[in-house]
Amino acid sequence: MNSLNRNTASVNTYTDRIVQFGEGNFLRAFANWMIHEMNKKAGFDAGVTVVQPIDQGLVKMLNDQDGLYTLYLNGIKNGEAISEHEIIDCIQKGINPYDNPSDYLALGENPDLRFVISNTTEAGIAYNADDKLDDAPQLSFPGKLTALLYKRFQTFGGASDKGLIIIPCELIDRNGDNLKKIILQYADDWNLGAEFTEWINEDNIFCNTLVDRIVPGYPRDKMDKITEELGYKDNLVVEGEQFHLWVIEGPESVKEEIPAEACGLNIVFTDNMEPYRTRKVRILNGAHTSLVPVGYLYGIDRVRESLEDTVVGGFLRQAIFEEICPTLDLPEAELNQFANDVIDRFRNPYLEHALISISLNSTSKYKTRVLPSVLEFIKRKGELPQRLLFSLASLIAFYKGDRNGEDIPLKDDQSALDFFKDQWATGDIAAVAKATLENTNFWGEDLTQYEGLLDVVTKNLENIVNNGMQETLQNFVK
Repeated sequence: MNSLNRNTASVNTYTDRIVQFGEGNFLRAFANWMIHEMNKKAGFDAGVTVVQPIDQGLVKMLNDQDGLYTLYLNGIKNGEAISEHEIIDCIQKGINPYDNPSDYLALGENPDLRFVISNTTEAGIAYNADDKLDDAPQLSFPGKLTALLYKRFQTFGGASDKGLIIIPCELIDRNGDNLKKIILQYADDWNLGAEFTEWINEDNIFCNTLVDRIVPGYPRDKMDKITEELGYKDNLVVEGEQFHLWVIEGPESVKEEIPAEACGLNIVFTDNMEPYRTRKVRILNGAHTSLVPVGYLYGIDRVRESLEDTVVGGFLRQAIFEEICPTLDLPEAELNQFANDVIDRFRNPYLEHALISISLNSTSKYKTRVLPSVLEFIKRKGELPQRLLFSLASLIAFYKGDRNGEDIPLKDDQSALDFFKDQWATGDIAAVAKATLENTNFWGEDLTQYEGLLDVVTKNLENIVNNGMQETLQNFVK
């Protein structure tokens, strides 16, 4: 059986216009797929050169396959469960700067280069005081990028039209702003001059981004079946869900250079990404966190099964559409579409998300993902969000550590575990509710100050503990 490469597959080649730091599963299933779509459907003509950001990586394997790999997209699409696959051909080559530092810097001399994309993990956008300009290469990703930009600045004499559009995908807030700040710090540390600093500020665009697609990665346990289906060997097969969202905050000119709209891609260009970040945290992450204790104590183990259950699924849908969406400022149609997409993602038959696996640190998750919706609902509606508070009561019951006689494998900060252990040892349900809501270490404030909130949570908690989650939730959803 042949191995996948450009001799065995009929694929295209493209102009080298993108440098990408990171060769991992996420970028290949997310950004590279979108570039592939724009190349096919909109004549984007954007080839990618992948730079391995750390000493150990996949660049050799990628080059062995001439940059090619097969992407499987599995999930709900247009209301149906669909699995589809194709060969992605936008990556033209890979470079390991630890083996070939001169080849890496030479990328800055390419007159066609226009974009930089990165995903070097959350820790990748970090300042390393030990990095120097003459290192080959620098250890940090920002250090490497600064050296590349300086090479480009020197090669083209600081020409304004040779600046780059830099689109980091690392999962940190204001990723583009943070990356630019570190590059300017290196420019100062390395005495690269005021003209270079001005060129960075005036002629390069650093975008902040929000990225969203579940990428399970390399399907090791299914590769024999996949290889038989494909008819060729591919060591870089990657799986992703159907849903995708890329929010790019930058000037209007960025949108003009990326033909996403012509391809139907879910790329949002905006001058303010915060409403989209809030939407994701409140609806997607908030729904996950709200669901976990309710579904698990109900006797369900997986996210998909929770949505398929009439009672649990109905509870979650009501929480999302009636109590979370009304607290957000984007247009109602946009919010409803995103919420329906979230529900489809939760129903994805190709992904098995265990509720217990996403229960880690549930108290802090509730604070950041759900509590803002609770407080905003109270502010806007002048009443309590009953379902989100039922979830809070369920969370307190979850930390009792028992599901129908079986121990729950609780995972949280030790101080949180100790708190709940001590509280539940008293056997006083009302006291447990009051102490939990008063715990400012959990919530940043005393939640009993909100009129009626303690009574609602206490009543729900007593019902859950005394009558069980199934009976309580069935009566609640009625």
